[in-house]
Order: sequence, then C-alpha cells, then structure tokens
Amino acid sequence: MDFFASFVEVYTLDHFKFLLEGFWVTLKVAAISIVLSFIIGGIIGVLRYAKIPVVSHILAVIVETIRNLPLLLIIFFTYFALPEIGIEMEITTAAIAALTVFESAMLAEIIRSGLNSIEKGQIEAGRSSGLNYVQTLRYIVLPQALRRMVPPIVSQFISLLKDTSLAVVIALPDLLHNGQIIYAQKGSYVIPVFVLIAFMYFIVNYALSLIARRLELKQS
Repeated sequence: MDFFASFVEVYTLDHFKFLLEGFWVTLKVAAISIVLSFIIGGIIGVLRYAKIPVVSHILAVIVETIRNLPLLLIIFFTYFALPEIGIEMEITTAAIAALTVFESAMLAEIIRSGLNSIEKGQIEAGRSSGLNYVQTLRYIVLPQALRRMVPPIVSQFISLLKDTSLAVVIALPDLLHNGQIIYAQKGSYVIPVFVLIAFMYFIVNYALSLIARRLELKQS
C-alpha cells in the first residue's frame, strides 16, 4: 500500500513542473550539442573524405582518439581539468562542450563512411562531364550520401539525448538531476521518480526512432 501511495505523493503538479524544468535543460543541451556537432562533424568528415595530405591523418588520429574515450571522462576533463590551464566554463557550457566534442567525432565517422559509400564511377562521371572536385562533391556525392546517412545520424542524435544524463556528475540541472532532488526527500520516491523520468526520455527518443525508421524505409 505504501508503494502505491508513493506514486500519489510524487505525482504532484510541483514535482511535474520541477522535472519539466530539468527536462527543458536536457533538451536545450542536447539541441545545441546536436547543431554544433553536426556542423563540426560534417566539416571533419568531408576533410577526411577529401584525403588532404597531413590534415586528413591528423584529423583521423583526433577522431579515433575521441571515439575510443568514455564520454564521462571527456565531461570530467572539460569541467575539472580545463580550469587548471585557465579555461573555465559554467556547468551547462561544459556539458555542451563535452557532448559536442564526443558527438562530432562520432558524426565525422558516419559522414565519412557515407561519402565513401558512393560509387567511384559516379565521381568519375561527374569529373568527366566538366565538374571540378568541389562541384562533384556538392552536386553528386553529398546529395546521395546524405540520404544514406540520415538514419544513422538520427540514431546518433538519440544516443546524444540519452548521453546528456551523464552530465549529472557535474551537477547539470537536467532531468535526472532534478529527479534525484525529488527522491532524496523520501526513499520510497525512487521508483515513482525513475518511472516518470524513463517515460519522458522514452517519449522523445521513441519519436526520434520512428523518424529514423521511416527515413530508413524510404532508402530501401
């Protein structure tokens, strides 16, 4: 009986508002990180695809290094280590910076792979028709590659939204952080709070997964 009473006690308007405030922070951090990482990852992916001497190799080392590091480590480094060399950021900025760095590396690899998936014959046909390298990339390679890249990119965005919860370790006032504050009031609040948090994450991520699935079906 106490178990079900805890649900009634937790699911109040004040608690809902407090969790929604945290969820807004989660969505804001995720949205900004998505935009920045897509831009940076896109540039890096194209540069790696272009195989520019030295630059491509340097970017490959950076991308592979970041991809093989835990995101949690990058968050800790951004918030706790960078101030030691004079680079201080407030919590939200540090979370966005860490997520952007990590997701840029992931997206760069997705974009590079997508560009490499285009048949070389189409590139040769574009060049033989009088287009230069940049024009071939812009009008022939990118439009086709982008259609193939959309599903994995959307899936990566879903992962990014979930990964924002890791920023709770630096006290980012996101959904999980606010949930912790609520269930710290009473031990029996833990399950009701986590159920509600899981539902809120599920709604957004499931919507994104449906978009990814629909886009994938269009490509088949």
